[in-house]
Amino acid sequence: MTSIVFSSGHLSTPNKFRSLIPTRNPSISCKVNFEGNGKPGLQTLITNQETSPKLITPYDLERDSIQKDGSKLRVLSGTANPTLSQEIASYMGLELGDMKIKRFADGEIYVQLRESVRGCDVFIVQPTCPPANENLMELLVMIDACRRASAKTVTAVIPYFGYARADRKTQGRESIAAKLVANLITEAGADRVLACDLHSGQSIGYFDIPVNHIHGQAVILDYLASKTICAEDLVVVSPDVGGVARARAFAKKLSDAPLAIVDKRRHGHNLAEVMNLIGDVKGKVAVMVDDMIDTAGTIAKGAALLHQEGAREVYACCTHAVFSPPAIERLSSGLFQEVIITNSIPVSEQNCFPQLTILSVANLLGEAIWRVHDDYAGAFEHFSDLGID
Repeated sequence: MTSIVFSSGHLSTPNKFRSLIPTRNPSISCKVNFEGNGKPGLQTLITNQETSPKLITPYDLERDSIQKDGSKLRVLSGTANPTLSQEIASYMGLELGDMKIKRFADGEIYVQLRESVRGCDVFIVQPTCPPANENLMELLVMIDACRRASAKTVTAVIPYFGYARADRKTQGRESIAAKLVANLITEAGADRVLACDLHSGQSIGYFDIPVNHIHGQAVILDYLASKTICAEDLVVVSPDVGGVARARAFAKKLSDAPLAIVDKRRHGHNLAEVMNLIGDVKGKVAVMVDDMIDTAGTIAKGAALLHQEGAREVYACCTHAVFSPPAIERLSSGLFQEVIITNSIPVSEQNCFPQLTILSVANLLGEAIWRVHDDYAGAFEHFSDLGID
């Protein structure tokens, strides 16, 4: 009986570093200040926000014996995912920068830095997850505030890059919104973007500034490697033809598992129809891999087909859990043994279900921030598999 073998550069073994982040960590002190900002229920974000989801950190990164100088480093958080921002700062041994964000009565966004960032390398953690337009505009205003406060460099840390699916024209007279958003971030004053699992690699070319593309699926691979699944029983499944390259790379690191492909035909946005299966899954444990799950139509229909073809168990793995309705109903219907995601997008309590496992990418992003800040080029060679270059 052979266990799963996984290699990912210099990731440490999962058993050595696996831990649970408690719901109340005394080292993380946070508060949410609700001001009379004209919109009841909309929060004003002030530093040290209280965070509490229970997440699995499946690994830690081997730290090189170099001096970490955080005197000219600031990590700021938007309101999109303050929990992840706090975990990143905690991993780095820093406090989140002091910043005030609020909405006016007409919905306009106000940002004020409450500490000096002059001459500092500023990293703004803000995924452009739903509500995408609100979070994107907030990111742009934060970048502008840092630039006007004389920050040395401003890096937009975008765990989830919204509009990434609009990266090409599939029909006449369509916009390429991914390029537009890249232009907005650049013109706002960002010097660099640090993104996690972009929908397609060509989106990097839309930016006229450096982009570090971090592969968050390394966290999922490490988690799967800790499970007692026989390597001979594994098969990695791409839910569509467009994800074959991603699934092939995933399979290569997961005991060089065989690959299967679900062939589907899309009839419209967020609508998919499964056609047939390429590959053998009979009696095997199928691991479906995608960069995101939105309405879960593609992956749910693919899982149903895998069961019809004789798959023993089906696991769903993705980095970004968008979870637009009716995703939760589809994912919790019994088709999946486990649904494994990361916390690049916050998952609300009502969207949790028994089969759901949330892994943290905070350590991965925190290490990438350190290495960008320190210009520690030699260490990036060890992390080439993770996309830190």
